[in-house]
Amino acid sequence: MRAVVQRVREARVEVDGEVVGSVGRGYLVLLGVAQGDTEATAQKLWHKLVGLRINEDERGKTNLALADVGGGVLVVSQFTLLADCRHGRRPSFTGAAAPAEAERLYAYVCDLARADLGADRVGTGVFGAHMEVSLVNVGPFTVVLDTDEL
Repeated sequence: MRAVVQRVREARVEVDGEVVGSVGRGYLVLLGVAQGDTEATAQKLWHKLVGLRINEDERGKTNLALADVGGGVLVVSQFTLLADCRHGRRPSFTGAAAPAEAERLYAYVCDLARADLGADRVGTGVFGAHMEVSLVNVGPFTVVLDTDEL
C-alpha cells in the first residue's frame, strides 16, 4: 500500500458537485492498494499513520499524533499512486490491485480509522468515482508512506 498523507486544516471530496466526505483538522490520506496487499498490510499502514507525530506541539515541534490533537482523516482511494513511470511516457498501473480487492482493502482501512477515531472523525471518498479533492495543507506538511518500506 502507498499513502500520501497531508496535514490539513480542512479537506473535502466531491462527486458530481456533492460533498461526499470531509474532515476538519487532521489528515487527507490518498490511498493506493497494490497487488499482494492484505489486511495485515492495511493494519501496518494504519498503525503507522495514526501514530505519526507530525502535528505541532505548543513549541512548534512536530511531536503530536492525530489523537493528541483530536484530528480526523479523510481517506480517498487513488490507484494512480501505484503508477510505474520507468518506461516510456505513459504510466503503467499493473502494480495496482484488482478493483474488487482494492475496494475491499480501502474499506478495511476506513473501518480501522473509524474504530480508532470514531465515525464522526472519518470521511471517505467514493471508490472508483471521479472525485474532486480540495484541501488546505498546513505547513505544508506531506508524508509518503509505502508499506514496502515500513
